[in-house]
Amino acid sequence: MYGLPKVVKFCKRCVISNQKVTPSIVTSDSRNSIKNTLYFDEEDICEPCRMHEEFDHTINWEERELELKKLLDKYRSNDGNYDCIVPGSGGKDSVFQSVMLKEKYGMNPLTVTWAPHLYTDVGRKNFENWIHNGGFDNFLFTPSGDTQRKLARIAYINMLHPFQPFIFGQRNFVIHMAKKLGLKLIFFGENPAQYGGSKGEKESSKMNSDYFTYKNLEDILISGLTLKELQEKHDISKENLKYHLPHSEKEFNDLNLEIHYLGHYLKFHSQKNFYFAREKVGFSPDSQRTEGSFSRYHSIDDKLDQFHWWTGYVKFGLGRASFEASQEVRNGDLTREEAVGLVHKYDGELPKRYFPEVLDYLNLNEKEFFDIANDFRPDHLWKKNNLGEYELRYIVR
Repeated sequence: MYGLPKVVKFCKRCVISNQKVTPSIVTSDSRNSIKNTLYFDEEDICEPCRMHEEFDHTINWEERELELKKLLDKYRSNDGNYDCIVPGSGGKDSVFQSVMLKEKYGMNPLTVTWAPHLYTDVGRKNFENWIHNGGFDNFLFTPSGDTQRKLARIAYINMLHPFQPFIFGQRNFVIHMAKKLGLKLIFFGENPAQYGGSKGEKESSKMNSDYFTYKNLEDILISGLTLKELQEKHDISKENLKYHLPHSEKEFNDLNLEIHYLGHYLKFHSQKNFYFAREKVGFSPDSQRTEGSFSRYHSIDDKLDQFHWWTGYVKFGLGRASFEASQEVRNGDLTREEAVGLVHKYDGELPKRYFPEVLDYLNLNEKEFFDIANDFRPDHLWKKNNLGEYELRYIVR
């Protein structure tokens, strides 16, 4: 299923497995699309762990910072106008990016936000603190609730991926804003190669243009359906999706944008970014542990977000705790033994806190929700125990 490796391996340094899929070109995603998965070397060490070795021992961060300063000098505004865009939600990483660019490097960033499906209280508070306490201008775009709910439901049924409509907007809205305002420089956060990206991505500071473009409009898939199918079956028009959609290759190339990962130039560290954001803008962690993991400050702005991780657990056997614990091992904040214990305790936990609201949002009852999910469980990862309950065939040790 999904082209996943049949033999399950776990990294000997962190707790991630070779079932972890790399970021996709979402316009091509369907239920049956083949995924690219994380590379493991001959010593069974995953690529992100090897990349963090380079971060700690090989990369000259002073040289990287000089490259950044040279790039910023090329676009720096001297008349008070915006000179770059930072897309974000007001989470710890977007706070780190925008504040560093503004305070340390003298830039005037415009912040751009694609609204979550369902704001959490703490997510809304952190967004407002980012803008008000950080002193940033912001464009917040909230897509039609009716359209977004339909897309999330269709994506859950077709792909077990209810979060996908948000990813479309998160990636593409910033390009629409750059086009409208004539801005050329955009900063995303960390390179996905730091968690397991596509081959060759770790070598570049720039985000691959394939993430933002299409070749043929007729071939675009959203929630697993073509634009024609969305119109005919669900009354969702192309006009309803104008800010979800990417640009044609020609339109995009004509914009002549520079889209960079700030994490290529500055070293990101999850816990340090949390403390930085708390000090600079009053960023607040959640009042309770995120279900499915052990943390309180990662991706806490959308009630649907926890189900994004839970559905990934169903499809790939890796839950949120696996991802967060692996990154903290790489950052030196957990030992592998500690990470294994956290994965055993929390990975795959059903997020109950917002479950009734999410069921209502997806227009599903509980039985429908689980029946759909169970149909996406790969046989090489899951089996039923003597109680008739699903359990993983392989867990990290």
